[in-house]
Amino acid sequence: MSDFKKYECVICGFIYDEEAGLPDEGIAPGTKWEDVPEDWECPDCGISKYDFDVM
Repeated sequence: MSDFKKYECVICGFIYDEEAGLPDEGIAPGTKWEDVPEDWECPDCGISKYDFDVM
């Protein structure tokens, strides 16, 4: 069992999966949510990372 979590954008439903990361956005697989840059925005709707809830 992994300790990776998923986070969902409360606006558009985009899912950030820590295990998968977002390589196209420069976020390596295995990047924990707290290590995602503070100024990162949802790639689908542009909302801040503070508007994501853990799933």
